[in-house]
Amino acid sequence: MRFLVYDRLLGIGDDYWIEDEHGTKVFLVDGKALRLRDTWELKDLQGNVLVDIHQKMLALRDTMVLQRRGEPLATIRRKRLSLLRNHYRVSLADGNELDVSGKILDREFAVEYDGELLAVISRRWLTVRDTYGVDLVREDADPALLIAVAVCAIHLAEKERED
Repeated sequence: MRFLVYDRLLGIGDDYWIEDEHGTKVFLVDGKALRLRDTWELKDLQGNVLVDIHQKMLALRDTMVLQRRGEPLATIRRKRLSLLRNHYRVSLADGNELDVSGKILDREFAVEYDGELLAVISRRWLTVRDTYGVDLVREDADPALLIAVAVCAIHLAEKERED
């Protein structure tokens, strides 16, 4: 299953439409403007919030927190000592972990669980607006969770590039 994420060029907040491989809008990442921390909501087409995404305010390393219906879903933070790669650990609320890694210049990420590939995140270099694909490898993967992880990985990588 493939999803395409399009960054909106103009507007208040960071809004991204997510389409399936047929060009049908499936999700909206609704960026919340004028907040002290980076905050988004992943919504379905009916406007229901599937995943709440926000930056953790007090943390030694940049940390993103995912919640579903007000309950913790996952925490994403950069791994220590990952100098040549964008490498993130996704700690799920059930105690499991996902590994997100990519080369700093390639804008490509792999999401793995216990060594098994779950998704590939690929960002295009030469587009007027930022576009990236999220290819789900496993049919039983949670699309909302993996898209939220992709949004966080891209956001954290961009913040590192700016610093």
